[in-house]
Formats: sequence, C-alpha cells, structure tokens
Amino acid sequence: MNAHDTARSLRADPDAAVRYRAAGWWGDRTLSDHVAALAADRPDAPAWITPDGRYSWRQYDRAAARIAGLIAAHGLPHGARVAVLLPDGPAVHAALLGVERAGTVAVGIGARAGLAEIAHLLKRTGATLLIAHERMRERALDELLVALRADGAPVESVLAVPDLIADPAWCDAPPPAHPALPAGDPDALFLINSTSGTTGMPKCVMHTQNRWFYFHRLAAEAGRLGADEVFMGAVPMPFGFGLWTSHFSPAVLGCPTVVLPKFDAGTALDLIERERVTVLCCVSTQFIMLLNEQAERPRDLSSLRAMFTGGEAVPYRRAAEFEEVTGAAVLQFYGSNETGALSRTTADDTRERRLTTAGRLIPEMEVRLFDPVTGDDVQGRGQPACRGPATCLGYWDDDAANAQLFTADGWMLMGDIVEVDADDYLRVVGRTSEFIIRGGKNLSAPAIEAEVATHPAVALCAAVPAPDPVFGERVCIYVTPRPNHALTLDAITQHLSARGVSREWFPERLVLMEELPRSSGGKVAKGVLTEDARQRWAMPA
Repeated sequence: MNAHDTARSLRADPDAAVRYRAAGWWGDRTLSDHVAALAADRPDAPAWITPDGRYSWRQYDRAAARIAGLIAAHGLPHGARVAVLLPDGPAVHAALLGVERAGTVAVGIGARAGLAEIAHLLKRTGATLLIAHERMRERALDELLVALRADGAPVESVLAVPDLIADPAWCDAPPPAHPALPAGDPDALFLINSTSGTTGMPKCVMHTQNRWFYFHRLAAEAGRLGADEVFMGAVPMPFGFGLWTSHFSPAVLGCPTVVLPKFDAGTALDLIERERVTVLCCVSTQFIMLLNEQAERPRDLSSLRAMFTGGEAVPYRRAAEFEEVTGAAVLQFYGSNETGALSRTTADDTRERRLTTAGRLIPEMEVRLFDPVTGDDVQGRGQPACRGPATCLGYWDDDAANAQLFTADGWMLMGDIVEVDADDYLRVVGRTSEFIIRGGKNLSAPAIEAEVATHPAVALCAAVPAPDPVFGERVCIYVTPRPNHALTLDAITQHLSARGVSREWFPERLVLMEELPRSSGGKVAKGVLTEDARQRWAMPA
C-alpha cells in the first residue's frame, strides 16, 4: 500500500494494528466502552465541571445515547459525516460520543470558526447533518443553515443540542425509534478535524480512536497520572491537543475535567483553586495569560502537579516562572494534529531538559530526519518525519495535501527544522514556514519571540516578516503589552542588546495591539498578522 492509499484509507493499516496491539500500545475498547463503564460504576461522579455546574458520567452517557439515536433516526448510512459545531462543555463531548455510537464520522469544527471556514469544512467532507446549539455565531441555527447553504455547503438538516448544564433533563428524554446501532471500532475513522487555520483554509485530518488512546499512555507515563486527577482542558475541542486532554485521558482514568465555554484567564484560575485541579493542559499563549492574571490577583494553585503545553515554542523564562509560582512540572509533546507525538518531556527530566528541549524521541514513532531541500536522510539536524501508533490516517479527500504530508515511502512529515542531540533530545529550530528571511539569512520567528517575551513589559508577542525592498524581509513583532506598561521598539532592542542577543534578531518593526488575533485552535493567528504586515509595509509594484 503506497502513501496515498494509506492516507485515503478509512481505517488503520491492519498489519500495523496487529503490531501495535502486540506491543500493548493499542487495544480493542472504544471511548464509548469507557464512558458506559463509568456510567455504571460511578454514575453520579462528575465527568464535567464548568463555571455553572457539574455533569455526571450517567448524564454524559445518556446524552450521548440520545444523540446517537437522533442521528440514527435521520437514516444516515454508516460512515456518513456529521458536523459538530459546539463550544467547550459537556455538549460537545456528548455530541462527539453520540456520533461515534451512531456509526457515523464526526466533523469537528471549532466554535470560533467563521462562516467561510465552516462552509469549507462542510463542503470538503460532505457533511449533511449539523449538530449545534439553537443559537450559534450570533444567529439562530436556522439562519446559520440558510447562510451555509447559500455558500454551497451540502448540509441538509440540523440537530439542536442545548447547553446540558442549563438543561440537565434533556438527556433523559427518549430518542425516536431508530435502527440498531453498530459496534464500535477503535481502528476506524471516527473523527475529522482541521488544522488550526493559521494560514489559508484548514485541511481535514482523519483520526482513529486508538491513536489517542496511545497518546494517553504517553501522557500518563510522562506526568505520572493516576485515578485521582482533576483535569482542566483549556485547549478547545475538537483539536488534537484538546482531544487527549479532555476527551480521552479523563475517560480512561475516570477523572473529572474542568472545561470553559470560552477561555478566560481569571475564570480558569478561579476554577483551578476551587476544584483543586491537578493537571492543566494549555498552549503557551494561555499559560502566559494565566501567569499575568495570577500576578494581578493571586490564587491558591498548589494543587497543580503537571501542566502540559505545546503546539508552539515554549518560552523558558515564563515556563520556569510558572513552575515556581505553582510547583507544577511543565511538560510538553512535540508533534502535530497529524503526527501525534514524536518526542516528549517527562516528570523525570531536569528543568533544563524540560524547558529547553522538546523532549526525548519516542522510539516506537521511528523518527527520521530529512534534508528539506534534497529529501536525503540526514543526522543531527533536519526536517523530521515519523511513522508509528500516534499518527493520523492523513487528510480527507486532499491528494495534494497528502502528497506534501507523506514522503514517497510513507513517512509523515513535520513542517519544522529540528536538532537531535546524542541523547536523542529534540530541539526545534523553527518551522520551515516560520523563518523570516532577511538578506538571505534565515531567522527563526519562534526564537525571536522567546527573546522579546523576556522584556518585563511584554505580555504576548508574535514575530512575522515585514516586506522590505532592500533586505526582502525585516523582523516585525506584534505585541500585547502588560497592563500599565509603556513599550517602544527602542526599549525592546535595548533590552535584547543587554541580554546579548544577536543584532540580526532585533525587531525592526513594532505593532502594539490590545489583543493578538487567534485561530480556531487558540493559537496566535500568524497568517492574519503576516497579511497585516504585508499591507502596512507594502512595497511599490
């Protein structure tokens, strides 16, 4: 089977699945099996905790059963795509579980997605049923349906699901009569989600359940997780990081998860204190916001034992500050929505290892390095690729994207340049698409951001290229200052000079913003900023 066949397959390669089971990395239970068991064993224990209330494992199981029945009553064939457009909370998890139980495939759409992105994902996947709240995107669901159809989306009907915390009795109403539901299959396609959409329209990534059960094993080992954890998943569903942190790991361990319909640093800290959260999962941008808020009004965060982060460069100074403020170990995986994990840091690593590297290579992910220009195998430094139990099935209906994702012999590529040392610890030099090329010199945007972020007046920052007629590109930084702090370009360059930073890394353009734009996945929307810089400093034709 070649790379394109593998990418287009709707289930895991059977030979690989046999190997992964024999090694103990994959299993035969589905997420539905785990939730049903918890509903039987501890029906009244909380599965979900929000600022407004609690939702039990029994309620979660029954809500998913009702949604599965309502989907089945639509008469959709096995494997049909069902779009889920819901904010973080019990409803989005119950909907995804219901879609799974119905034998259909969920198309997970971030709640912050714009109309064009929603329509694109529906058209790309052919989803004909949309699950959402009665009001979405500041309009009634029926109005949203009309707008999506006007944009060419094939959606035929909608299924309205309420806020389950506000309407807990909804799960108890019986579904209409429907055909028998199929047995689950953890090796089969169960979810299509999207890339984070930082540039252009997102691609559609195909997932099996077993890849995320394996990812849970990696996280449990790395963070020494047990059955007494209380999770907080700050990364929105249905993106990769959010999947394991709030959809899979808590169900495997039988632990409650604190979720926020919309991330707010103050609310998050209040809930960490109130619920005695032990495991926090967030991207770098979010934990920096938490640190800034904690400095304004301290809370008791002593319950935290581990904070998993990733998805973007981890700034050393702020991560070390987080450890000192909370006592939690900062851990990360290196990987993507597509690859899963290639490396990880663990609680056994030193702080230096945990905060200056992306961790040690995971042997079963068979990481290789390629020269990004020639495609030849290289050692020490190059573009990483992998194959193993954490990888996705590829992109849905996108031959061009799959040709870029896979090498000719079937290895899945990352879009980064990395260095791997003699002890197999990996460091990210920068994304191949995140280099600022100034006068022929490749400058790493994440590295520049990490240095700028050390300035005491900087709350958040992002570095992008600004066009220049002489050098081609100059370094432009977009910054959200800390409250009551003034900031100038001269102040930043003086600070970097005092730190001994190379002058090549000094920003030459500065834009101050009250809030940096975010993509659907919660990351800074670099594509939006790059386009803004292009327009601000547009060169004459």
